[in-house]
Amino acid sequence: MQRRHFHLASASVFGGLILATHQQAQALSLADSAGISNQDASAGLKMALEKGALAAVALLGKTDGFFGNPKVQIPLPGYLNDAAGLLKSLGLGKRLDELLLSVNRAAEAVVPLGKDLLVSSVRNMSVTDAKSILTGGDTSVTRFFADKTRATLGGTFLPIVTQVTEKIGLANLYNDIAGKAAGFGLVKKENANIQQYVTGKSLDGLYRIIGEEEKKIRQNPVGTGSEILKKVFGAAK
Repeated sequence: MQRRHFHLASASVFGGLILATHQQAQALSLADSAGISNQDASAGLKMALEKGALAAVALLGKTDGFFGNPKVQIPLPGYLNDAAGLLKSLGLGKRLDELLLSVNRAAEAVVPLGKDLLVSSVRNMSVTDAKSILTGGDTSVTRFFADKTRATLGGTFLPIVTQVTEKIGLANLYNDIAGKAAGFGLVKKENANIQQYVTGKSLDGLYRIIGEEEKKIRQNPVGTGSEILKKVFGAAK
């Protein structure tokens, strides 16, 4: 399967890919296609997922985990980026810089709090799920993970993001800038929820990094030092 960058915003596209992966898996068995047992496949994939999730949390859930990583740095909402020049000309440049930093700091603060939910989701994965993932290509784990856990993690992250944004004054900072921008017709009322925005972008970054860790494991299972990962992903190549 040709590699694709994982863009969570294209939910309908990935929904179709997940369905195609499932249909393909229905016609295959691990014993025939990879020569390994269902038990080994399940154990190997769970380990790969857990390793990827924990690595992503460790990379993102620290100072500059988001802000210092251009792959996942959360930009200002599009409408504020578009209006940045005008807002800076009105003397709001420093406030915009503070907002950009605060958005990313909020994401860095919230990601570690999702670790237990991520691990729990992995450990509850069924053998059937594992079979579908193994036969689904390089990013099938990431697609599956997002499909199965995004709603739950989003529901958990949102109230925590709300608490963090209140603590660091992000909501007030955003509302102040968005309010001024709205006065010029640059921000729609329904787009002025910074908590929803930070929550969504935090998950986007998290899944992207999990995807990168997954690819590393698939490409170099020997480097993990795990016999079960060598067996599962080595056999699947």
